[in-house]
Amino acid sequence: MSKEIKSVDYGLEKIFEGAQDFLPLLGTDYVEFYVGNAKQSAHYYKTAFGFQSFAYSGLETGNRERASYVLKQDKIRLVLSTPLSSDSPINNHLAKHGDGVKVIALWVEDATSAFEETTKRGAKPFMQPTIEKDEHGEVVRSGIYTYGETVHIFVERKNYNGVFLPGYVEWKSDYNPEPVGLKFIDHMVGNVGWGEMNQWVKWYEDVMGFVNFLSFDDKQIHTEYSALMSKVMSNGNGRIKFPINEPAKAAKKSQIEEYIDFYEGAGVQHIAVATDDIIKTVAQLRARGVEFLPPPPQAYYDDIPRRLGSHMEFMKEDISELQKLSILVDADEEGYLLQIFTKPVEDRPTLFFEIIQRMGAKGFGAGNFKALFESIEREQALRGTL
Repeated sequence: MSKEIKSVDYGLEKIFEGAQDFLPLLGTDYVEFYVGNAKQSAHYYKTAFGFQSFAYSGLETGNRERASYVLKQDKIRLVLSTPLSSDSPINNHLAKHGDGVKVIALWVEDATSAFEETTKRGAKPFMQPTIEKDEHGEVVRSGIYTYGETVHIFVERKNYNGVFLPGYVEWKSDYNPEPVGLKFIDHMVGNVGWGEMNQWVKWYEDVMGFVNFLSFDDKQIHTEYSALMSKVMSNGNGRIKFPINEPAKAAKKSQIEEYIDFYEGAGVQHIAVATDDIIKTVAQLRARGVEFLPPPPQAYYDDIPRRLGSHMEFMKEDISELQKLSILVDADEEGYLLQIFTKPVEDRPTLFFEIIQRMGAKGFGAGNFKALFESIEREQALRGTL
């Protein structure tokens, strides 16, 4: 049985009870997508989400296998990689899954130790510890597989002063739209198949020393038509949080089943990115063409004062502004949070983004699940996949 911690302190000085310290993680280093056309994908993320040109690797840098564009916004780094030949293993990934997240890279002090500690606990190796050098110093990287074909790469960069990694150069561009206020990755959610959630919960506990501090079952997360189960995993300092979802039996097909069908396996469902001003951020994203899930009914916004309770007196946002932008609100004992979810950003109904602003709340918007899932189900109905 996994340990469950119902209330946690996310302060960096606080180690979760039950978490192990053999794998200290300093944060998310980057997230790498495999995409069919990295140049065009980079333009989309710059234009729509306000990312900035940061680094590049490709033919011009001596890379004959792939072209990779690195985008940055505050502490978020996205790497968009595309193959340069038909025999590239990236093509196999794209043919099966479509565009999606391949690598969740984690910043560590010692990538060799991270690899040794996780593989001896049962992790399947993806990349042996490798020293990469150039005139700016050296980076050590290693990697292991997690659910599906997704991998964690451990990045040790304390002896490196270059722009990103060896083999990359600064990417200079005349086109850099203004950022929209995205700050850092709050959490990343993985979808796994039927009956696999507890297997991966145990994997994160045993292999990476994470703890399961929050759980939701199909009695809590359901609508008239669909349901799912979810457990939230976190490392010891709370900087890395990975909720894991699996489908649950219901009258019709859940969003998790739809994802598994179209992604053809387990993978990253969504990336939650934090902002300090969700109203400003979402207004800018909408103006740039980012599409969000349809709004909940009027009754949802009428009920906000009751749901927030004593937190209402501290709420700075105007409910009518939140409603105009379809932003959701939830609360826990620590405070409240605001969140909104994009529609899938691929043609396959797979990966999407969450925009989140925490005003003290440590949870994941459980009070919004019903309204959120009903919005998703309306979209599924339009796609004919409900």
